[in-house]
Amino acid sequence: MRTAPMWSEGSHREIHQVLCDDRRTLLWLANQRAVELHVPFFRVGDAGPTGLVLDLDPPEGADFPVVVAAARLVRRALDDCGLAGAVKTSGSKGLHVVVPVSGSPFEDVAAATRALAARTAALDPDLATTAYIREDRGGRVFVDSTRSGQGTIVAAYSPRIRPGLPVSFPVGWDDLDDVRPVDFTVTTAPALLGAGDPWAQSLPAPQRLPADLVAEGHTIPIARVQAMHEGKRRARAKRDSEGG
Repeated sequence: MRTAPMWSEGSHREIHQVLCDDRRTLLWLANQRAVELHVPFFRVGDAGPTGLVLDLDPPEGADFPVVVAAARLVRRALDDCGLAGAVKTSGSKGLHVVVPVSGSPFEDVAAATRALAARTAALDPDLATTAYIREDRGGRVFVDSTRSGQGTIVAAYSPRIRPGLPVSFPVGWDDLDDVRPVDFTVTTAPALLGAGDPWAQSLPAPQRLPADLVAEGHTIPIARVQAMHEGKRRARAKRDSEGG
């Protein structure tokens, strides 16, 4: 079993991740009940990330067309700064818009993702939001920018632990209106794949990030950190009001 050392920010130590690059390793992982496979945006030995992602999370009870509309906003934001991306279902209720990149360090890719999320939400504030705290989203699609940099997303074709075992599956931009996440399951996906790899085929070539996009992103606070501070502020305010 091949592994690769990497630093874990969560546990503050070096850990060894399994390199799943052959059938035997994949079967071993399945035998360990590893149903969902989440992958980072970097390869072993690379100095920088290979891409960024905007994770589109619909509000509770929303129909899938709402997420599709948000994905089209992301595409507009990408077009406006000369970038291109590919889209896949998350295997749950949302969509992932992935943009292959090259030549940028992790912190710049994370910053560019924050800027793209902000630009997406600004195109239609009634539809999309970057609010990390759930109660602040107001029934809008959450444009999550926090999975870029050293975060992970579920891999294309990975099953999800959901009823019916749906999988994360690539969808052409022109086909978004004609599909639903439940169309792609461990039962239906093999026939849809055929002998090819539609995800690899749909991804554009790696792109350089515009300098103005990166600079804008560095002025935007990291969503998780901002939410943590806001949560503490609200908790203090609640305690003060109850105490008074």
